[in-house]
Amino acid sequence: MKDFFNYVLRFLVRVALHLYYKKIYVEGSENIPKNVPVILVANHQNALIDPLLLATHTRLNPYFLTRASVFKKAMVAKLLNFIRMLPVYRVRDGFSSIQKNEQTFDQTFEVLKNNGTVIIFAEGSHSLERNLRPLSKGFTRMAFGLKDRYPNLTPVILPVGINFSAHRRSGSLVRIIFGNPIPADMPNSKSGLLTKSVQESLRELIVEIPTENYDQNLQELLDQQVDLSTPKEVENYYETGVVTNPVRSVNTMANRLMKIYHFPLFLLWLWIKPKVEDTVFYSTFKFLIGFCFALLWYAVLIVLSLYSPLGSWGLAILFLGWVSLWTNQNNQE
Repeated sequence: MKDFFNYVLRFLVRVALHLYYKKIYVEGSENIPKNVPVILVANHQNALIDPLLLATHTRLNPYFLTRASVFKKAMVAKLLNFIRMLPVYRVRDGFSSIQKNEQTFDQTFEVLKNNGTVIIFAEGSHSLERNLRPLSKGFTRMAFGLKDRYPNLTPVILPVGINFSAHRRSGSLVRIIFGNPIPADMPNSKSGLLTKSVQESLRELIVEIPTENYDQNLQELLDQQVDLSTPKEVENYYETGVVTNPVRSVNTMANRLMKIYHFPLFLLWLWIKPKVEDTVFYSTFKFLIGFCFALLWYAVLIVLSLYSPLGSWGLAILFLGWVSLWTNQNNQE
């Protein structure tokens, strides 16, 4: 039942993601290994959107390591466990809590033993800035811990970069890039070398903007219409000053029309927005509002179209709402 539920949920989320974003590109899928334990190490810029993208755009059916603070409520913990999320405790959760990580690692070892996949966002936090932060040691501990427990197994580290043309906007571009797998076939004493190899590989898969004068650098890329979802485009611009594939300008009219034709959902977002303290979660909440309530709004419009004097209005809003979804083009920040 759990596997079937996850399959259906992944399908629905995948469809919703392709409605929320204008285009989701997947590159390097041929690098995804088969029939081996896979520890997928990804950058983390967009809160819950990141794991949703990886869960729905690979065939790996992964488990996720998630910060333990979201597991505090028993009912929420059961739900998260049901959708393959496992808690990771950090120093800020208290020293006694860190010891609970042993149980989490035991669970990941059982997943990996059966050639399963575990995803870890090794930066340890999320940020809207397009740069790779230092990686934690959790994935190396997982890899070498598996080898110690099952010496006949050699896990593979699969780096993946997730890039957004606009983190907080619907209708933008997403690019998921899988790097070359890195086998954890060195002795435990070489864990630092493994971390360095993964860090260097990830850096090639994500857009990196110079941290000095970051805001000015970002604005320059936006002004020049450089595709912020493509590491090669950004790198090429910094090397040559040439924009080979400029992105189209923001279509603000289409975005405004989408808000008008989906006004109950937009009003719900306006009510929730002041309560969201971390702006990294903006896109997460907007996506969840659409995922949970868009079908309900469409159902109301269909009922109005069929059974009320407002039938023509309901039908018109329904049609124009769908059109606005397809024409919404907020490609950049």
